[in-house]
Amino acid sequence: MITPLVSIAYHSGYGHTAVLAEAVRSGAVQAGAEAHLIEVDAITEDQWAVLDRSDAIVFGSPTYMGTASAAFHAFAEATSARWATQAWKDKVAAGFTNSGSQSGDKLHTLQFFQILAAQLGMHWVNLGLLPGWNSSTASENDLNRLGVFLGAAARTNVDEGPEAVHKADIATAEHLGRRVARTAKTLATGRATPAA
Repeated sequence: MITPLVSIAYHSGYGHTAVLAEAVRSGAVQAGAEAHLIEVDAITEDQWAVLDRSDAIVFGSPTYMGTASAAFHAFAEATSARWATQAWKDKVAAGFTNSGSQSGDKLHTLQFFQILAAQLGMHWVNLGLLPGWNSSTASENDLNRLGVFLGAAARTNVDEGPEAVHKADIATAEHLGRRVARTAKTLATGRATPAA
């Protein structure tokens, strides 16, 4: 039985994105993966080695000024050594972000993650959910309440702490973790199956 290794490589400026990172980790574990949280602003050589061994890497950052944080951008630039050797080619990738505004240009952050993954030769996993909270019978407690498809997105008031991250956004991040783990397991199983 294959147990995929999922790593969540993230930066959290004020703790809100760390809540989402933990939710992604929890979802991946629920789906049978081994999962690790890696804070990219304090990454060690041992943690780079974990990323190199991972079947899937989920990128996470708050959205600041319409893109990922400076700390995450520094990490992204540091992956160029992996790009040069195609070390992460064919790994699974996904992403999540948080901002204070309803839009907050979160989509741009997720697109940045997707392009980074594409440059590294990785396979992008989207959220795989219909939008929630878009009809008179819907609720702000629906999964994917912000209607984002590329990855998990959250919206938290800028004057509140990590405890205010919306429960539906946490549940959406858990969903993403499960989806990534299942996709990584499917790909790893296929690779391990001898050709007929």
